[in-house]
Amino acid sequence: MQKIRLLLVDDETNFLNILAKRLKKRGITPELAANAEQCLSIIDNQPIDVVVTDVKMPDMDGLQLVKTIKSKYPDIEVILLTGHASTRDGIEGIKAGAFDYLTKPVEIEQLLEKIHQAFEKVFQKQEKRRLAEFQAKIEQQMIVTERLASLGTLATGVAHEINNPLAIIKEAAGYLGQLLKKKDMEDFTYKEQFEKGISKIETGIERARLITHKLLGFVKKSETSSLSKVDLKELVTEVFELLQREASFKNIQMILDTNESPFIIHSDPYQLRQVLLNLLTNAIHASGIDGKITITVKYEEENTVVIAIEDTGEGIPKENLKKIFDPFFSTKCPGQGTGLGLFVSNNIIRKLGGMIEVESRLGQGTCFYVKLPQKVINDSELAKQAVHPD
Repeated sequence: MQKIRLLLVDDETNFLNILAKRLKKRGITPELAANAEQCLSIIDNQPIDVVVTDVKMPDMDGLQLVKTIKSKYPDIEVILLTGHASTRDGIEGIKAGAFDYLTKPVEIEQLLEKIHQAFEKVFQKQEKRRLAEFQAKIEQQMIVTERLASLGTLATGVAHEINNPLAIIKEAAGYLGQLLKKKDMEDFTYKEQFEKGISKIETGIERARLITHKLLGFVKKSETSSLSKVDLKELVTEVFELLQREASFKNIQMILDTNESPFIIHSDPYQLRQVLLNLLTNAIHASGIDGKITITVKYEEENTVVIAIEDTGEGIPKENLKKIFDPFFSTKCPGQGTGLGLFVSNNIIRKLGGMIEVESRLGQGTCFYVKLPQKVINDSELAKQAVHPD
Protein backbone atom coordinates (compact mmCIF):
# COMPACT_ATOMS: atom_id res chain seq x y z
CA MET A 1 0.00 0.00 0.00
CA GLN A 2 2.92 2.35 0.63
CA LYS A 3 3.76 2.29 -3.07
CA ILE A 4 0.38 3.74 -4.07
CA ARG A 5 0.65 7.27 -5.44
CA LEU A 6 -2.70 8.71 -4.38
CA LEU A 7 -4.29 12.09 -5.06
CA LEU A 8 -7.33 13.38 -3.10
CA VAL A 9 -9.48 16.10 -4.67
CA ASP A 10 -12.20 17.98 -2.75
CA ASP A 11 -13.15 21.63 -2.32
CA GLU A 12 -14.14 21.02 1.34
CA THR A 13 -10.84 21.66 3.13
CA ASN A 14 -11.83 20.09 6.47
CA PHE A 15 -13.06 16.88 4.85
CA LEU A 16 -9.94 16.71 2.66
CA ASN A 17 -7.55 17.13 5.61
CA ILE A 18 -9.40 14.64 7.83
CA LEU A 19 -9.48 12.02 5.07
CA ALA A 20 -5.78 12.54 4.34
CA LYS A 21 -4.92 12.19 8.03
CA ARG A 22 -6.85 8.93 8.37
CA LEU A 23 -5.23 7.49 5.23
CA LYS A 24 -1.77 8.50 6.44
CA LYS A 25 -2.33 6.52 9.66
CA ARG A 26 -2.98 3.49 7.45
CA GLY A 27 0.26 3.89 5.50
CA ILE A 28 -0.76 6.11 2.56
CA THR A 29 0.42 9.72 2.28
CA PRO A 30 -1.72 11.32 -0.45
CA GLU A 31 -1.26 14.47 -2.48
CA LEU A 32 -4.04 17.03 -1.97
CA ALA A 33 -5.91 19.25 -4.43
CA ALA A 34 -8.73 21.70 -3.65
CA ASN A 35 -10.18 21.67 -7.17
CA ALA A 36 -9.91 20.10 -10.62
CA GLU A 37 -7.36 22.66 -11.85
CA GLN A 38 -4.95 21.82 -9.02
CA CYS A 39 -5.56 18.12 -9.61
CA LEU A 40 -4.62 18.33 -13.28
CA SER A 41 -1.55 20.44 -12.47
CA ILE A 42 -0.29 17.80 -10.02
CA ILE A 43 -0.91 14.98 -12.50
CA ASP A 44 0.97 16.88 -15.20
CA ASN A 45 4.04 17.20 -12.97
CA GLN A 46 4.31 13.90 -11.10
CA PRO A 47 3.19 10.29 -11.47
CA ILE A 48 -0.16 9.39 -9.89
CA ASP A 49 -1.79 5.94 -9.75
CA VAL A 50 -5.22 6.62 -8.19
CA VAL A 51 -7.33 9.77 -7.88
CA VAL A 52 -10.15 10.02 -5.33
CA THR A 53 -12.35 13.00 -6.16
CA ASP A 54 -15.61 14.55 -5.07
CA VAL A 55 -18.27 14.89 -7.76
CA LYS A 56 -19.65 18.25 -6.70
CA MET A 57 -16.96 20.90 -7.17
CA PRO A 58 -16.95 24.44 -8.59
CA ASP A 59 -15.64 25.21 -12.09
CA MET A 60 -15.15 21.58 -13.20
CA ASP A 61 -17.11 18.79 -11.52
CA GLY A 62 -15.89 15.25 -10.88
CA LEU A 63 -17.52 13.79 -13.98
CA GLN A 64 -15.76 16.21 -16.30
CA LEU A 65 -12.53 15.66 -14.36
CA VAL A 66 -12.80 11.89 -14.96
CA LYS A 67 -13.18 12.45 -18.70
CA THR A 68 -10.22 14.85 -18.78
CA ILE A 69 -7.94 12.53 -16.79
CA LYS A 70 -8.86 9.48 -18.86
CA SER A 71 -8.30 11.32 -22.14
CA LYS A 72 -4.78 12.41 -21.14
CA TYR A 73 -3.73 9.66 -18.70
CA PRO A 74 -5.74 6.49 -19.38
CA ASP A 75 -3.68 4.45 -16.89
CA ILE A 76 -4.80 6.52 -13.88
CA GLU A 77 -7.81 5.08 -12.05
CA VAL A 78 -10.42 7.46 -10.57
CA ILE A 79 -12.75 6.80 -7.64
CA LEU A 80 -15.71 9.18 -7.27
CA LEU A 81 -17.25 10.33 -3.99
CA THR A 82 -20.94 11.25 -4.23
CA GLY A 83 -23.73 12.23 -1.88
CA HIS A 84 -26.44 9.70 -1.01
CA ALA A 85 -28.83 11.48 -3.31
CA SER A 86 -26.31 11.56 -6.17
CA THR A 87 -25.66 7.89 -6.86
CA ARG A 88 -26.71 8.55 -10.42
CA ASP A 89 -23.60 10.74 -10.76
CA GLY A 90 -21.51 7.77 -9.68
CA ILE A 91 -23.03 5.57 -12.35
CA GLU A 92 -22.45 8.26 -14.97
CA GLY A 93 -18.88 8.52 -13.73
CA ILE A 94 -18.28 4.80 -14.29
CA LYS A 95 -19.64 5.20 -17.81
CA ALA A 96 -17.16 8.04 -18.29
CA GLY A 97 -14.27 5.79 -17.23
CA ALA A 98 -14.16 5.95 -13.42
CA PHE A 99 -13.06 2.80 -11.58
CA ASP A 100 -15.91 2.97 -9.05
CA TYR A 101 -17.82 5.33 -6.76
CA LEU A 102 -18.58 5.59 -3.04
CA THR A 103 -21.19 7.63 -1.24
CA LYS A 104 -20.52 10.12 1.54
CA PRO A 105 -20.00 9.83 4.46
CA VAL A 106 -17.16 7.55 3.47
CA GLU A 107 -16.20 4.46 5.46
CA ILE A 108 -12.40 4.61 5.58
CA GLU A 109 -11.95 0.83 5.37
CA GLN A 110 -14.25 0.65 2.36
CA LEU A 111 -12.33 3.47 0.70
CA LEU A 112 -9.03 1.71 1.42
CA GLU A 113 -10.33 -1.44 -0.22
CA LYS A 114 -11.42 0.50 -3.32
CA ILE A 115 -8.06 2.27 -3.50
CA HIS A 116 -6.30 -1.08 -3.22
CA GLN A 117 -8.46 -2.61 -5.97
CA ALA A 118 -7.90 0.39 -8.26
CA PHE A 119 -4.15 0.22 -7.67
CA GLU A 120 -4.14 -3.52 -8.45
CA LYS A 121 -5.75 -2.73 -11.78
CA VAL A 122 -3.11 -0.06 -12.48
CA PHE A 123 -0.32 -2.44 -11.45
CA GLN A 124 -1.63 -5.26 -13.66
CA LYS A 125 -1.82 -2.93 -16.67
CA GLN A 126 1.74 -1.77 -16.06
CA GLU A 127 2.97 -5.35 -15.67
CA LYS A 128 1.17 -6.39 -18.84
CA ARG A 129 2.80 -3.53 -20.73
CA ARG A 130 6.25 -4.33 -19.33
CA LEU A 131 5.81 -7.98 -20.26
CA ALA A 132 4.78 -7.02 -23.80
CA GLU A 133 7.80 -4.71 -24.12
CA PHE A 134 10.11 -7.43 -22.76
CA GLN A 135 8.73 -10.01 -25.19
CA ALA A 136 9.08 -7.57 -28.08
CA LYS A 137 12.69 -6.88 -27.06
CA ILE A 138 13.49 -10.60 -26.81
CA GLU A 139 11.89 -11.23 -30.21
CA GLN A 140 13.90 -8.38 -31.72
CA GLN A 141 17.11 -9.75 -30.18
CA MET A 142 16.32 -13.18 -31.62
CA ILE A 143 15.79 -11.64 -35.05
CA VAL A 144 19.09 -9.74 -34.76
CA THR A 145 20.91 -12.88 -33.59
CA GLU A 146 19.56 -14.87 -36.53
CA ARG A 147 20.50 -12.11 -38.96
CA LEU A 148 24.00 -11.84 -37.51
CA ALA A 149 24.41 -15.60 -37.79
CA SER A 150 23.37 -15.44 -41.44
CA LEU A 151 25.63 -12.45 -41.99
CA GLY A 152 28.50 -14.32 -40.39
CA THR A 153 28.08 -17.26 -42.74
CA LEU A 154 27.85 -14.93 -45.73
CA ALA A 155 30.85 -12.84 -44.58
CA THR A 156 33.01 -15.91 -44.13
CA GLY A 157 32.20 -17.11 -47.64
CA VAL A 158 32.77 -13.68 -49.17
CA ALA A 159 36.09 -13.24 -47.34
CA HIS A 160 37.38 -16.58 -48.59
CA GLU A 161 36.19 -15.87 -52.13
CA ILE A 162 37.99 -12.51 -52.11
CA ASN A 163 41.20 -13.99 -50.72
CA ASN A 164 41.54 -16.39 -53.66
CA PRO A 165 41.75 -13.74 -56.43
CA LEU A 166 43.84 -11.54 -54.10
CA ALA A 167 46.43 -14.29 -53.94
CA ILE A 168 46.50 -14.50 -57.76
CA ILE A 169 46.82 -10.70 -58.11
CA LYS A 170 49.61 -10.63 -55.52
CA GLU A 171 51.48 -13.39 -57.31
CA ALA A 172 51.11 -11.63 -60.66
CA ALA A 173 52.29 -8.29 -59.18
CA GLY A 174 55.31 -10.05 -57.68
CA TYR A 175 56.13 -11.64 -61.00
CA LEU A 176 55.94 -8.26 -62.78
CA GLY A 177 58.20 -6.78 -60.12
CA GLN A 178 60.77 -9.50 -60.71
CA LEU A 179 60.67 -8.89 -64.47
CA LEU A 180 61.37 -5.18 -63.96
CA LYS A 181 64.49 -6.05 -61.93
CA LYS A 182 66.10 -7.91 -64.82
CA LYS A 183 69.07 -6.27 -66.56
CA ASP A 184 67.37 -6.04 -69.94
CA MET A 185 64.64 -3.92 -68.32
CA GLU A 186 67.01 -1.30 -66.93
CA ASP A 187 66.48 0.99 -69.93
CA PHE A 188 62.72 0.40 -70.12
CA THR A 189 61.12 3.82 -70.72
CA TYR A 190 58.18 3.36 -68.37
CA LYS A 191 60.03 1.35 -65.72
CA GLU A 192 59.48 3.92 -62.94
CA GLN A 193 55.77 4.27 -63.74
CA PHE A 194 55.36 0.48 -63.77
CA GLU A 195 57.12 0.18 -60.42
CA LYS A 196 54.81 2.81 -58.91
CA GLY A 197 51.82 0.99 -60.36
CA ILE A 198 52.94 -2.35 -58.92
CA SER A 199 53.54 -0.68 -55.54
CA LYS A 200 49.98 0.67 -55.53
CA ILE A 201 48.65 -2.77 -56.46
CA GLU A 202 50.57 -4.36 -53.59
CA THR A 203 49.31 -1.68 -51.17
CA GLY A 204 45.75 -2.27 -52.32
CA ILE A 205 46.17 -6.03 -51.94
CA GLU A 206 47.44 -5.56 -48.38
CA ARG A 207 44.48 -3.33 -47.49
CA ALA A 208 42.00 -5.80 -48.98
CA ARG A 209 43.74 -8.66 -47.16
CA LEU A 210 43.46 -6.80 -43.86
CA ILE A 211 39.79 -6.05 -44.51
CA THR A 212 38.98 -9.70 -45.13
CA HIS A 213 41.08 -10.65 -42.11
CA LYS A 214 39.11 -8.23 -39.94
CA LEU A 215 35.86 -9.49 -41.41
CA LEU A 216 36.72 -13.07 -40.56
CA GLY A 217 37.94 -11.97 -37.13
CA PHE A 218 34.69 -10.08 -36.45
CA VAL A 219 32.64 -13.14 -37.36
CA LYS A 220 34.79 -15.44 -35.23
CA LYS A 221 34.77 -12.99 -32.29
CA SER A 222 38.57 -13.21 -32.15
CA GLU A 223 39.52 -9.87 -33.63
CA THR A 224 42.58 -8.15 -32.20
CA SER A 225 43.63 -4.63 -33.05
CA SER A 226 46.96 -3.91 -34.73
CA LEU A 227 48.08 -0.80 -32.86
CA SER A 228 50.64 1.60 -34.25
CA LYS A 229 51.40 5.30 -34.32
CA VAL A 230 48.72 7.16 -36.27
CA ASP A 231 48.71 10.79 -37.36
CA LEU A 232 44.99 11.51 -37.22
CA LYS A 233 45.39 14.71 -39.21
CA GLU A 234 47.01 12.75 -42.05
CA LEU A 235 44.43 9.94 -41.84
CA VAL A 236 41.46 12.32 -41.81
CA THR A 237 42.93 14.29 -44.71
CA GLU A 238 43.31 11.07 -46.72
CA VAL A 239 39.65 10.11 -46.18
CA PHE A 240 38.59 13.72 -46.81
CA GLU A 241 40.34 13.83 -50.18
CA LEU A 242 39.06 10.37 -51.09
CA LEU A 243 35.40 11.42 -50.72
CA GLN A 244 35.71 15.00 -51.97
CA ARG A 245 34.86 13.98 -55.53
CA GLU A 246 31.67 12.19 -54.42
CA ALA A 247 30.64 15.29 -52.45
CA SER A 248 31.26 17.56 -55.43
CA PHE A 249 28.67 15.64 -57.46
CA LYS A 250 26.01 16.95 -55.01
CA ASN A 251 27.66 20.38 -54.78
CA ILE A 252 28.42 19.74 -51.11
CA GLN A 253 31.01 22.05 -49.53
CA MET A 254 33.51 20.07 -47.46
CA ILE A 255 35.62 21.86 -44.87
CA LEU A 256 38.58 20.33 -43.05
CA ASP A 257 39.40 22.21 -39.85
CA THR A 258 42.67 21.17 -38.20
CA ASN A 259 45.62 23.10 -36.85
CA GLU A 260 49.17 22.78 -38.10
CA SER A 261 50.28 20.29 -35.43
CA PRO A 262 49.94 16.55 -36.05
CA PHE A 263 47.57 14.56 -33.82
CA ILE A 264 49.59 11.47 -32.96
CA ILE A 265 47.79 8.61 -31.21
CA HIS A 266 48.36 4.87 -30.85
CA SER A 267 45.54 3.02 -32.56
CA ASP A 268 44.59 0.87 -35.56
CA PRO A 269 44.74 3.00 -38.74
CA TYR A 270 42.89 0.47 -40.90
CA GLN A 271 39.90 0.28 -38.57
CA LEU A 272 39.87 4.05 -38.01
CA ARG A 273 39.87 4.57 -41.77
CA GLN A 274 36.85 2.27 -42.05
CA VAL A 275 34.98 4.25 -39.39
CA LEU A 276 35.81 7.64 -40.93
CA LEU A 277 34.82 6.46 -44.41
CA ASN A 278 31.48 5.26 -43.06
CA LEU A 279 30.70 8.41 -41.05
CA LEU A 280 31.75 10.78 -43.83
CA THR A 281 29.82 8.80 -46.46
CA ASN A 282 26.74 8.94 -44.24
CA ALA A 283 27.19 12.70 -43.89
CA ILE A 284 27.34 13.08 -47.68
CA HIS A 285 24.17 11.03 -48.12
CA ALA A 286 22.41 13.03 -45.40
CA SER A 287 23.47 16.49 -46.57
CA GLY A 288 21.55 16.69 -49.81
CA ILE A 289 22.27 19.09 -52.66
CA ASP A 290 24.24 22.26 -51.74
CA GLY A 291 24.93 21.04 -48.22
CA LYS A 292 27.99 21.54 -46.06
CA ILE A 293 30.15 19.10 -44.10
CA THR A 294 32.75 20.19 -41.57
CA ILE A 295 35.41 17.82 -40.23
CA THR A 296 37.25 19.01 -37.15
CA VAL A 297 40.15 17.38 -35.31
CA LYS A 298 40.99 18.74 -31.88
CA TYR A 299 42.09 17.89 -28.35
CA GLU A 300 39.12 17.76 -25.98
CA GLU A 301 41.04 17.14 -22.80
CA GLU A 302 44.26 15.51 -21.67
CA ASN A 303 45.02 12.35 -23.68
CA THR A 304 41.80 12.57 -25.71
CA VAL A 305 41.48 13.51 -29.38
CA VAL A 306 38.09 14.26 -30.95
CA ILE A 307 37.11 13.99 -34.61
CA ALA A 308 33.84 15.84 -35.25
CA ILE A 309 31.92 15.25 -38.50
CA GLU A 310 29.07 17.74 -38.83
CA ASP A 311 26.56 17.93 -41.68
CA THR A 312 23.68 20.24 -42.58
CA GLY A 313 21.24 17.46 -43.42
CA GLU A 314 17.72 16.75 -42.23
CA GLY A 315 18.85 15.55 -38.82
CA ILE A 316 17.83 12.45 -36.86
CA PRO A 317 14.49 12.25 -35.00
CA LYS A 318 14.90 12.12 -31.22
CA GLU A 319 13.23 8.70 -31.00
CA ASN A 320 15.85 7.25 -33.39
CA LEU A 321 18.98 8.59 -31.68
CA LYS A 322 19.17 5.62 -29.29
CA LYS A 323 18.60 3.15 -32.13
CA ILE A 324 21.13 4.29 -34.73
CA PHE A 325 23.90 2.08 -33.33
CA ASP A 326 21.66 -1.02 -33.25
CA PRO A 327 22.41 -3.67 -35.90
CA PHE A 328 20.18 -3.52 -38.99
CA PHE A 329 18.54 -0.23 -37.96
CA SER A 330 18.41 2.08 -40.96
CA THR A 331 16.29 5.04 -42.07
CA LYS A 332 17.40 4.63 -45.69
CA CYS A 333 15.14 3.20 -48.35
CA PRO A 334 15.23 -0.59 -48.81
CA GLY A 335 18.28 -1.62 -50.81
CA GLN A 336 20.22 1.57 -49.97
CA GLY A 337 21.68 0.49 -46.65
CA THR A 338 22.25 -2.60 -44.50
CA GLY A 339 21.92 -0.87 -41.13
CA LEU A 340 25.32 -2.25 -40.07
CA GLY A 341 27.63 0.72 -40.74
CA LEU A 342 27.12 2.57 -37.46
CA PHE A 343 26.83 -0.69 -35.51
CA VAL A 344 30.24 -1.87 -36.76
CA SER A 345 31.79 1.61 -36.41
CA ASN A 346 30.64 1.93 -32.81
CA ASN A 347 32.04 -1.51 -31.95
CA ILE A 348 35.38 -0.66 -33.56
CA ILE A 349 35.77 2.60 -31.64
CA ARG A 350 34.78 0.97 -28.34
CA LYS A 351 37.35 -1.79 -28.87
CA LEU A 352 39.94 0.91 -29.52
CA GLY A 353 39.14 2.42 -26.12
CA GLY A 354 37.07 5.34 -27.40
CA MET A 355 33.44 6.24 -27.95
CA ILE A 356 31.11 7.74 -30.53
CA GLU A 357 28.61 10.41 -29.49
CA VAL A 358 25.97 12.09 -31.61
CA GLU A 359 24.01 15.33 -31.51
CA SER A 360 21.22 16.07 -33.95
CA ARG A 361 18.45 18.60 -34.54
CA LEU A 362 15.69 18.06 -37.08
CA GLY A 363 16.03 20.35 -40.06
CA GLN A 364 19.49 21.57 -38.97
CA GLY A 365 21.84 18.62 -39.19
CA THR A 366 23.83 16.04 -37.27
CA CYS A 367 27.28 15.89 -35.68
CA PHE A 368 29.13 12.67 -34.82
CA TYR A 369 31.98 12.90 -32.30
CA VAL A 370 34.64 10.18 -32.42
CA LYS A 371 36.60 10.38 -29.15
CA LEU A 372 39.88 8.47 -29.04
CA PRO A 373 42.51 7.99 -26.35
CA GLN A 374 45.98 9.24 -27.18
CA LYS A 375 47.89 6.88 -24.93
CA VAL A 376 49.08 3.38 -25.84
CA ILE A 377 46.52 0.70 -24.90
CA ASN A 378 47.49 -2.95 -24.76
CA ASP A 379 45.25 -5.83 -25.81
CA SER A 380 44.18 -6.73 -22.26
CA GLU A 381 43.07 -3.17 -21.60
CA LEU A 382 41.22 -3.11 -24.91
CA ALA A 383 39.40 -6.29 -23.92
CA LYS A 384 38.39 -4.78 -20.57
CA GLN A 385 37.10 -1.61 -22.22
CA ALA A 386 35.18 -3.59 -24.81
CA VAL A 387 33.36 -5.40 -21.99
CA HIS A 388 33.10 -2.39 -19.64
CA PRO A 389 33.15 0.67 -21.97
CA ASP A 390 32.08 3.02 -19.19
